Amino acid sequence: VSTQSTGSQILVMNREILSPEGLRIDGRRANELRKLRCKIGVLEQVDGSAYYEQGNTKALASVMGPREVTIRSTSRYDRALINCYFQNAPFSTGDRGSNRRKQDRREVELSLVIKRTFESAILTTFSPNSEINIRVEILQSDGGASCAAINAVTLALIDAGIPLKDFVIACSVGCVDGIPLLDLNHVEESSGSPDIPVAILPKTNEIIMLQLGSRLPLDTLEAVLSLALEGCKNCYQQLSQVVVQSTIERLTKRGIFNAH
Repeated sequence: VSTQSTGSQILVMNREILSPEGLRIDGRRANELRKLRCKIGVLEQVDGSAYYEQGNTKALASVMGPREVTIRSTSRYDRALINCYFQNAPFSTGDRGSNRRKQDRREVELSLVIKRTFESAILTTFSPNSEINIRVEILQSDGGASCAAINAVTLALIDAGIPLKDFVIACSVGCVDGIPLLDLNHVEESSGSPDIPVAILPKTNEIIMLQLGSRLPLDTLEAVLSLALEGCKNCYQQLSQVVVQSTIERLTKRGIFNAH
């Protein structure tokens, strides 16, 4: 499917994205998430790690810390310093002719977005004069990379035992012909319609990250945000089950918990 940029061509693309029967290119309905799969503790050399897969988008996150600050001048006496490094693996997309400089700028931007998002959730005052280093790599990209990265980091932080106010759960939402779409894939992101990544603290529904890269009619904003919250809650239910199951498995291996 080709993605075009002129107004008339975008309308054609929008019709292809959402069929008259209400089905999308991948067969989902407008309010459906792609299939999720994730695992905690996939790397041994770090304090916490997680693999996260949503549809064909795959992310790997790792956490080191809290640990002694590498650069003493950046140390904070009252809280931990959070560093974040986001990158796309060279093989993550099939577009080999993409502009590397543009990709670098995007990676720096997303590193900052993820850092600021988790500064709102990590209880940094528990570890003053220290740093927490977060690394996340997109192994395969098919839309929703920033949201996959955030969800992977949440699981890695939990694996590392970093205290959080709550899970941080992210999901993208868009809008085609006035109809909100949940969890955009690459074709939908590239269509020219709005693409809005949203991150929340699910226990309070507090929105701690929202990005809007294109115009969105005000009369559809409420419906779009409502669908984003619904998608985040769905992700939260699945991720929390993974955390509980992982905890049970670890305690069982140590002989602390007997599942039977």
